[in-house]
Amino acid sequence: MNVLITGANGQLGNEMRVLADQYPYTYFFTDVAELDICDEEAVNIFFKTNSIDVVVNCAAYTAVDAAEDNRELSDKLNNIAPGYLAKAAQRNGASIIQVSTDYVFNGTNHIPYTEDEPTCPASVYGSTKLAGEINVLENCEKAVVIRTAWLYSIYGNNFVKTMIRLGRERDTLGVIFDQVGTPTYANDLAKAIYAIIEKGVVRGIYHFSNEGVCSWYDFTKSIHRLAGITGCKVNPLHTADYPTKAARPHYSVLDKTKIKETYNIEIPHWEESLSNCIKVLSYEL
Repeated sequence: MNVLITGANGQLGNEMRVLADQYPYTYFFTDVAELDICDEEAVNIFFKTNSIDVVVNCAAYTAVDAAEDNRELSDKLNNIAPGYLAKAAQRNGASIIQVSTDYVFNGTNHIPYTEDEPTCPASVYGSTKLAGEINVLENCEKAVVIRTAWLYSIYGNNFVKTMIRLGRERDTLGVIFDQVGTPTYANDLAKAIYAIIEKGVVRGIYHFSNEGVCSWYDFTKSIHRLAGITGCKVNPLHTADYPTKAARPHYSVLDKTKIKETYNIEIPHWEESLSNCIKVLSYEL
């Protein structure tokens, strides 16, 4: 089986690469230098030349605030390009796994979001990712969309690494306490994606994050505790105290029942996965 993984230099793409040796596939790990997914002709040629069976699209425009001023670029990467991948997959009899986001919801719920909950994005990033979901599902019969949230890893820039750095640099730190969700360790998401590839795509939308619930404030407190940071006082902030250009969901806990039952996946609690990530980071910092 030939597996194409786009956005391979990002957090999830790198985790997919790390786990690749555990699965007997032929891989094509690409980023923009190897394959520009915004170039429809290049995508079609790549699929045909390399006989792609499955594509995992990890590429996206994820700068949430910057997207408010760059709608065209955000739409190009989050909507139009996934459509090109889906159409190429359909033409070649391949499957596509599209990674999406909790930002397709406006975050006004008080119970975990299921896959059939009405979508209502409150930002350019969320609206372009939702458009990408629709584009993929409309253009490929063998399509899976995975919505995730609060992604972090040992790679790239992310909340965990930023909080560790700031915790070591500062005496005090203010963090939002009234936005609630669930962190997702990209390594766990990568394992779930491989489980889908192994079993075979069962068409539809799925939710995946780690188990449990926390605020950004709670998350930060756990990051500092697990990283051994004791000299920084973390203070809770209201969202209104930390204005951003793009609106964030106040509640974006995802219900994972469907993916667990369909693919027989066991999902770790977020603190367990955070501990695993920080153990790996401790060797590199």
